[in-house]
Amino acid sequence: MFFPAEWHQQAFVQLTWPHQDTDWATVLADAITCFCEITKQVVNYEPVLIVAQYPEEAKEELIKRGINLDRITFVPCPTNDTWARDHAFISCIDEQNKKMILNDFQFNGWGLKFAANDDNQINKTAFPFIADIYQTHNIKAEYASKLDFVFEGGSVESDGEGTLMVTSSCLLANNRNNTLFQQDIEERIKQYFHAEKVIWIHHSWLAGDDTDGHIDTIARFCSPTSIAYVKCDNPADEHYGELQALEQELLALRTKENKPYTLYPLPLPDPCYDEEGNRLPATYANFLIINGAVLIPTYNQKDKDMEALAQMKKAFPGHEIIGVDCRTLILQHGSLHCSTMQYPLV
Repeated sequence: MFFPAEWHQQAFVQLTWPHQDTDWATVLADAITCFCEITKQVVNYEPVLIVAQYPEEAKEELIKRGINLDRITFVPCPTNDTWARDHAFISCIDEQNKKMILNDFQFNGWGLKFAANDDNQINKTAFPFIADIYQTHNIKAEYASKLDFVFEGGSVESDGEGTLMVTSSCLLANNRNNTLFQQDIEERIKQYFHAEKVIWIHHSWLAGDDTDGHIDTIARFCSPTSIAYVKCDNPADEHYGELQALEQELLALRTKENKPYTLYPLPLPDPCYDEEGNRLPATYANFLIINGAVLIPTYNQKDKDMEALAQMKKAFPGHEIIGVDCRTLILQHGSLHCSTMQYPLV
C-alpha cells in the first residue's frame, strides 16, 4: 500500500464547477472560462470528472467552447465552492489487491473560515461514479471514511516512496485538529498514507492565503530527489524574509540517500491585488502534473511566466509544459492545483 506521487499514472482528474450560488458570482463568466480552459487541457491527456450543482449549464459552456464531452463524467451535486484539491478523496494504492483506497477526510472550510456543509458531502455522492470509472480498468475502489480527522489535499505532498512533505502552519493550526499534538498528527498521517518519513516545513506564509500555508502553494516534489519552490530575491517584498527562510529549510533537507535535493526555484509573481487593494496569493508552485504534461498557472506577467515555464521544463523534461491563465482563480485565493484533484491508476 502506498500514497503515489502526483506524477504517477492517472485515471482522471476531478474539477468542482463554479456556479452562481458561490463566491464566484461576481466574476462567474471569467471563472467558467478558466475552468473550461483547464478541462480542455486535461482532456487532451486523460479523462475528467466534473462535480456540478448545475451540470447542464457546465455542459453548455464546454460545448460552446468546442470541448468534447466524451471523456467527461458529470456528477450532479450541491456544492459550496470549487476547491476540489481540498474536499475530494485522497487516493492510496493497494497494488497487491489491485484496489484504490479513497480516503474521505473531514473538510471544515480551512478551519471554519468558510461554509463547507455541501463540499464535505461531495465524496459520498461522487463515489459511485468514481467506482464505475475504476471498474472500467478492472480496479476496485474502496471508500475509506476518516471523518474524525480534518485534512486537505493541498496540505500534503508525496514523493511516492514513503516521504511526505507538510507545513506546520497548516497541520498544527488550532482550527483543525486542535486536540492533537504534532507527534499525534505525524503518526496519523504516516498510518493513513503508509509513509515512513514526514518533512515538516515551518516557513510557508503567502499574503492573501486562506489555507494557513498549504504546502502546494510554496514547495512541490518533482521527483523523489527534487523540489520546486517559490523563491523571492526582492528585499523590498513582504515575503522576502519568509521565502529566504523557506529556501534555507529546503537546502538543509536530505533525500533517502542522504544527498541534497535538487531544487528548482520558481519566481514569486509580481504583486496581484483585488479591488480592495488586498494582495492575492499568486504562486507558480500551484501546478498540476497529469499524464504527459504539467499545467502551470500564469498571471499575465510575461517575464515571470516564462521563467516559471522554463524552470518546470527543467524539472519535468519528459512532459509538455502548458501555461493556464489563472488571474481569475486567485481572486478567490486559490489557483490551478487547488481547483483540481488527480486520481491515480494501480
